[in-house]
Amino acid sequence: MSDIVTETRTRSAIPDRLGTPVSRLLGSWEVLLFGVAIAIFIANSFASPYFLNAWNLSDATFNFTEKAMIAFAMAMLIIVGEIDLSVAAIIALASTAMGAAAQMGIGTPGLVAIGLAVGLVCGAINGTLVSVLKLPSIVVTIGTMSLFRGISYITLGDKAYGKYPADFAYFGQGYVVWVFSFEFVLFIALAVIFGIILHATNFGRQVYVIGNNEFAARFSGIPVERVKFKLFLLTGLMSGIAAVCLTSRLGSTRPSIAQGWELEVVTMVVLGGVSILGGAGTIAGVVIAAFVMGLVTFGLGLLNVPGIVMSIFVGLLLIITIALPIVVRRIKFMSTK
Repeated sequence: MSDIVTETRTRSAIPDRLGTPVSRLLGSWEVLLFGVAIAIFIANSFASPYFLNAWNLSDATFNFTEKAMIAFAMAMLIIVGEIDLSVAAIIALASTAMGAAAQMGIGTPGLVAIGLAVGLVCGAINGTLVSVLKLPSIVVTIGTMSLFRGISYITLGDKAYGKYPADFAYFGQGYVVWVFSFEFVLFIALAVIFGIILHATNFGRQVYVIGNNEFAARFSGIPVERVKFKLFLLTGLMSGIAAVCLTSRLGSTRPSIAQGWELEVVTMVVLGGVSILGGAGTIAGVVIAAFVMGLVTFGLGLLNVPGIVMSIFVGLLLIITIALPIVVRRIKFMSTK
């Protein structure tokens, strides 16, 4: 009798995950992307004799740290099933506000506070329109993208703000220790914080549940609108932080600042394995994707590749990373028929 029960239990036991933890890890997107990053690093070291210089590698981090800060929040927003295409315009508006304040003699603490406040206000506007008025986020943020950058153009025209306090330069040009810049250290700290929020808190679990099935999330008592509003606020705040760092690094403000960054941020998120349909993705993948994009653009820069070619590469990368999972699923579906 016991043999029959044991056999029945064995037959009815269905593993929720296939393979061992090691095999699942080795087959994950993050491990594959990490291998790509290593391959690009090796290729760059052979392509240019200047690549392996420690200070050059430090300079390479400036190609992605500011964008990656926004990508962390954008990843959570896309996982929940929304998107914010106004992040680059928020940077422009926050930078313009800081520039105007700097011309009036406001010091560095005040400028930082203004940059973060503008980011929060813009995020609150997007969050209200999406979570309260129930408007589609892609339509809303395309509209606010034009609105925020338009305000910068009206304010500045063809002029530029450039009289920033000397100590303001530290955020974008300062180094914490040796070749490790303030921006890079901040990037690592934010990666850890967002990793904990998404993967080790109840809020992070709510994000995944909403992204997988918003209808079920509502019936399970999750405050869907509140979660989305907080994520738009967070994305706006990270855009404000990026604005502080970028403005500090450039030492000036123009209305065209961060032009086209929304595409690169979304590409970074999707390349990191975050599903454009929502419900899946990790912060670790976004971190690795940031390094991949930074290494590629820096390597191309050392080879004097024109910027337009880099923008073409980013566009192709976005198309490939979105299309590849869909193509793979269709091939698997056809093979099972």
